Amino acid sequence: MSQQCTLGVDIGTSSSKGVLVAADGTVLGTATRQHRVERPRTGHVEMDPRIWWQEFVELSRELLDGARRAGHDVVVRAVGVSGMGPCVALADAHLDPVRPAILYGVDTRATEQITRLTVELGPAAIVARGGSALTTQAAGPKIVWVAEHEPEAAARARRLYMPASWLVAHLTGEYVLDHHSASQCNPLYDLEAREWYAPWCEQYAPGLELPRLLWAGDVAGTVTAEAGLATGIPEGVPVITGTIDAWAEAVSVGAHDVGDLMVMYGTTMFLVATTDRLVRTPSMWTTVGALAGRTCLAGGMATSGAITTWIRDLVSGGAAAPGYPELLAEAAASGLGSRGLLMLPYFAGERTPVQDPDARGVVVGLTLEHGRGDLYRSALEATAFGVRHNLETLRAAGAQIDRVVAVGGGTAGDLWTQIVSDVTGLAQEIPATTIGASYGVAFLAASAVAEPGAQPSMAAWNPVAERREPDAAAHARYSRIYTQYRALYEATADVVHAVVDLARDEAAAHAAAAPAPATGEAA
Repeated sequence: MSQQCTLGVDIGTSSSKGVLVAADGTVLGTATRQHRVERPRTGHVEMDPRIWWQEFVELSRELLDGARRAGHDVVVRAVGVSGMGPCVALADAHLDPVRPAILYGVDTRATEQITRLTVELGPAAIVARGGSALTTQAAGPKIVWVAEHEPEAAARARRLYMPASWLVAHLTGEYVLDHHSASQCNPLYDLEAREWYAPWCEQYAPGLELPRLLWAGDVAGTVTAEAGLATGIPEGVPVITGTIDAWAEAVSVGAHDVGDLMVMYGTTMFLVATTDRLVRTPSMWTTVGALAGRTCLAGGMATSGAITTWIRDLVSGGAAAPGYPELLAEAAASGLGSRGLLMLPYFAGERTPVQDPDARGVVVGLTLEHGRGDLYRSALEATAFGVRHNLETLRAAGAQIDRVVAVGGGTAGDLWTQIVSDVTGLAQEIPATTIGASYGVAFLAASAVAEPGAQPSMAAWNPVAERREPDAAAHARYSRIYTQYRALYEATADVVHAVVDLARDEAAAHAAAAPAPATGEAA
């Protein structure tokens, strides 16, 4: 007997993940492809969008072939997609990229454009129209950066994609984008009207045909014959529009009701609070939700899991890197406070609520007695302090937080999530399935093709498995350290900014002194 299922694929910063899910939410198979982003210059974070489709094809084939080898006669009823964002992937009319995709807020290249657009349009007008101030998270200034720095690429660009819409285009031939992703294209989207704002689109994205807008769970089209041959998915299977990964993560754990807060533990840390109205504050991001009728106030740290990966690679000394379980055990042994270490986790600048692309990582308290476990724990504690800073800002802006749900790869084991609960003083629910965004869009795909009255329930698909309760004594001790954490940025910001400026000057001098390429070589 055949088994109906949905396929979900998410394109993340460090990997792409796919999941095949039965109609009752049971995971039939998972698959992953690792990849790296490119950092051609300080502040530039890019990726070739062709990798996104290549990895989707590989994941789809692996999941479907694996299910059949396991004896499952699977029938794919629908496909869901999501990805990191907001990204700026510009392509010509034939779906050929004109340059690598510029990634979300971790890419800080467009600071000059952010400043100029803010002056030209007025900060109050930008917030009134788009919900948020222009920051490195906004896609609009990055489109302007391309026009100003790479005019030949801009001249060939006709369409704007993000990972989910790139996959939809390859699967169905449709050119669409979900409303949530569009709401992060500030200043091009009108948050109140739920549509592109034509005057500013014409001013800052001339020549671009902007995509048709749908909601994340809407069916965008069906799999074409060509895409079916490549992926193994039958022609005619519906494909939903999809959305940005963090919002798909929230769907995956049912955290999209008013008062819900999702905390995503990944390469970066992300927080999404669902609100009963549009809540605006300059240091956070106001968006529409993944689902129609929802609004959100969100925040994101530029690095979290990325720091732990960096430490793991750093301490390997060229040998085999220690495993995460080994490092977590050493971090647990280090104890609360990391034996006197305190870290600012701004290794790639910082997004919310600091909004400082020139912030950098800082570690204070180092002695010759400290080991890698202390450093590793200080990174976990630093990200927890960053979560608390974001939480305090969300609440101060008026967001109601009644329930916290944790999701993502960082929820494996209990140390990191326990540290976050102890630092914030908030309990966290951890669902049975923490696969994340790919599972969320598989659910949206199942919902899109469900018969009337037979809609799936995420509570049934993914019930709560654990609760991480804060320890009152640990919270009191962490609160004292948190005061120093907040003071550390203020005390070091001027020095850090001066060092960043010096590094830019040195990089410019080095580039100017470099020999010109020989005749016939590519510049």
